[in-house]
Amino acid sequence: MISNPPILQVRDLVKKFGAVVAANDINVDISKGEIVGIIGANGAGKTCFVNMVTGYLPPTAGSIKFEGEELVGLETRKITHAGISRSFQVSQVFHSMTVGENLMIALAIANNRALDALSLMDTPELRSKLDNVLNRYKLNAQKDTTVSALAQGVRKLLDIAMAVVSKPRILLLDEPTSGISVEEKFDFMDIVMGALKEDGVTVLFVEHDMEIVARYVSRVLAFYQGEIIADMPPKKALADKKVQEFVIGKEHHKKKK
Repeated sequence: MISNPPILQVRDLVKKFGAVVAANDINVDISKGEIVGIIGANGAGKTCFVNMVTGYLPPTAGSIKFEGEELVGLETRKITHAGISRSFQVSQVFHSMTVGENLMIALAIANNRALDALSLMDTPELRSKLDNVLNRYKLNAQKDTTVSALAQGVRKLLDIAMAVVSKPRILLLDEPTSGISVEEKFDFMDIVMGALKEDGVTVLFVEHDMEIVARYVSRVLAFYQGEIIADMPPKKALADKKVQEFVIGKEHHKKKK
C-alpha cells in the first residue's frame, strides 16, 4: 500500500541567534487534514518554528517542503500564495473599519482585485463570498460593527476568517484562545475548527491551554529547548513524563488528577 506524501515536510531544521540555539534538528512530517497542537513553555521554540515555516524567519540550516516544493528562501508573500496562511496572537485587523470591510479587503486581495476603494471591490461575486464567510464564522450580527468595538473573541474570529479567504491548504494559528474567557473558549474553537474541517484545511496551532489541546487536536508536537520531545496523540502526549515535567509542569498535572 502506497501512502500519500506529507503536505509539509521539515528536515534537519536549525535556527541559531549567535550562540543561542532556538531550533535544533527538527524533523517532522504533517499529513493533509491533520489538526496538530504545538505546545511548550515560553521560549521552547514553538513560535520560532511557526515563523520559519511561514517565512517570517529564515532558518540557519535545514529544509521545509510544502507539497514537495522547497520554502526556504521564499518571501512570506510567496509562501502565502503557495497555500500557507497564519493568524497571530494579536489580531491583525483594521480597527477603524467594520467587520464587513475587513473581510471585503481580504477577499479582494485573495481574488487579485484592486484596493483603490471599497466601492470598487463591492461586486456581486465578492458580496456572495462575503456572506458565506460571515455565515461560517458566525459574524453576521457584527458585519457593520467597527472592529475597535468588538470583544476579543470576535476580533480573533475575524482575524482567522480573513486568513482563510484565500483558501489555504495549511493554516498556522498562534495561541488562538489567548485573551478569550474560559466561558467562551470552547464555543470559539467549535466555530473555528468546524469551518476549517469543512474546508479540509490542515491546521497547526500553538496553544498553552491543555484543555483545548486535548479536545481539538489529533496530534501533539511538544517543544523543549528548541527540540521536539514528543510527537504523539494528545492523550498519550499529555501523560508523557517528559511533557509533564518540561511543558505542563508537575504541579499542574497533580491538580488535574
